[in-house]
Amino acid sequence: MITAIVMIDCATDSIPEVAETLAALPGVSEVYSVAGHVDLIAMVRVREFEQIAQVIAGRISKVPGVLNTESHIAFRAYSQHDLEEAFAIGLASAD
Repeated sequence: MITAIVMIDCATDSIPEVAETLAALPGVSEVYSVAGHVDLIAMVRVREFEQIAQVIAGRISKVPGVLNTESHIAFRAYSQHDLEEAFAIGLASAD
């Protein structure tokens, strides 16, 4: 699975509508409304690298209200679950 994090600037009067439209697009797994220098962050998850361009340039960028995107491709995913297992070194829980 290939994951891209897409930072999205959009027209301020249409953030909720843009977010709902983006969330319904194939390849977009989640959309977050955020504080900071962008309005929305979309998580794109696809099976093949070529699909990244289809989703971002072919779908996300064409949604009315989207003004600009900045994409980041994830190399590896880390989660709290992964970190707990990595540091457990096979010891039984002390609970």
